Amino acid sequence: MSLYDELCQCLDQSNVSKDEPMSRHTTFRVGGPADFFVTPTEEEEVRAVVNLLKKENIPYYVIGNGSNLLVGDGGYRGVIIQICKNMNKIRVEDDMVYAQAGALLSKTAAQALEHALTGMEFASGIPGTLGGAVMMNAGAYGGEMKHILYNALALTKDGEFRVVPADQMELGYRSSVFAKNGDIVLSAQLKLQPGDPEKIRAYMEELKEKRVTKQPLEYPSAGSTFKRPEGYFAGKLIEDTGLRGFRVGGAQVSEKHCGFVINRENATAADIVSLMEQVADRVEAKFGVRLEPEVRRIGEF
Repeated sequence: MSLYDELCQCLDQSNVSKDEPMSRHTTFRVGGPADFFVTPTEEEEVRAVVNLLKKENIPYYVIGNGSNLLVGDGGYRGVIIQICKNMNKIRVEDDMVYAQAGALLSKTAAQALEHALTGMEFASGIPGTLGGAVMMNAGAYGGEMKHILYNALALTKDGEFRVVPADQMELGYRSSVFAKNGDIVLSAQLKLQPGDPEKIRAYMEELKEKRVTKQPLEYPSAGSTFKRPEGYFAGKLIEDTGLRGFRVGGAQVSEKHCGFVINRENATAADIVSLMEQVADRVEAKFGVRLEPEVRRIGEF
């Protein structure tokens, strides 16, 4: 039986694609074809697919909405498991928000606002899904996921479902136990505080205004491109190295915010990688600080 047929036994055929261009599924809008691309509808389907791929020794990678991700121009040899299309339910009970890993942070924050819950405002403009945010301990404007996480449901490497309390997640700067051990976050519970809806809305609007005026939202990007080096700001180092607007092919250091690499004009993944490496080299030569990518790379470059 072909791998396609086996995947169709785990999932409905409509949720299995072959040779799927990854440029359709990343916020950078670049990336060659994945051999297979699947969109599970429930936790058990994720487990079935992962168990099959492990048994057949076939590489796989789990994505949300493809922010913070760069896929090579040669595509991905293996199976991409995309969570956000079908696993994005959100519900609120008292001060707890229950959401599947594919729920967008913006929609989750909007639901919190609807129920007059505060604590998630910082995440309302992060262009990712809850699963990725938990794995990366996403943060912005002084807030981090570790401040609001209560627990998460994960699929372990052994194929077991496990509820992981927040104090066992090893949440640090853009890292967690899930990023280290490869367990897949399937859903999470967030513990928020009752608040004044008008104040919550006003703060979300204020943060939105900051993003719109300071970030290059008009171009495809993966968000903040480099991790913040201790004691520095990546964007400031890049700017002070004289690289505002620096281009390689269709990729560019944003003129609006130097911490963002943008797809200015039909960039390839190779353009973006070359630009990131040249920026890191030149910043290191000038300041002795090596910028580490925040963006994850997968596939063939």
